[in-house]
Amino acid sequence: MISIIVPTYNERENISELAERIFRTLDGASLKGELIIVDDNSPDGTAALASSLKGKFNIEVLKRKGKMGLASAVLEGFNIAKGDILCVMDADLSHPPEVIPEMSGLIESGKGEIVIGSRLVKGGGSTYWPASRKIVSLVARVLAMPLTDVRDSTSGYFMIKRSVVEKARLNPIGFKILLEILARGDYNKVLEVPITFIDREGGKSKMGAKEILEYFRQLGILYFDLLSGKLRKRK
Repeated sequence: MISIIVPTYNERENISELAERIFRTLDGASLKGELIIVDDNSPDGTAALASSLKGKFNIEVLKRKGKMGLASAVLEGFNIAKGDILCVMDADLSHPPEVIPEMSGLIESGKGEIVIGSRLVKGGGSTYWPASRKIVSLVARVLAMPLTDVRDSTSGYFMIKRSVVEKARLNPIGFKILLEILARGDYNKVLEVPITFIDREGGKSKMGAKEILEYFRQLGILYFDLLSGKLRKRK
């Protein structure tokens, strides 16, 4: 089974469409899956709306006490997931659920333990993304290069075998949990599949100065561990 973890904060405008598209895709590919919404006590009622969809879809909703961050939300989602394959995606409809069968097929076939929805491989890209966001994303990826050769190392859309993180000591800082998994996870092969990233239409972006500072903090810890021999650069 595929467990799809979606961290949310004020995503009421998008959650119904996201669930519809996810389960339509799973059903169309004869895949069994669950959707886990990890909500940081959204004041717009995201968790309540997600809970109302339980009668229609296989959804679990974990409502946390406050805005505790994306990375920790993902790890809490991993902890309650029932599937052997774990998928992470954003709630803002920027990540296409329609590629889930392709991603899961690569894992189930043994071709890779991590599969990333990538904007940066042939066939991938982004639309309606402001230049400022593109620059921030580029800088973030360049700073991650000492840690991994993965092209889209800051993607928020990825799928892993559960074994990748079962024994990993992950540090849930900030919002780039994929980079943490790439640096500390137990795996041999990473694959990147092309996606078109579509900037959100509903809701408001969570990117801000706090998130950028947390990313620098995360990088600092990872660099320290790399230089002290606790980590090695992953190919």
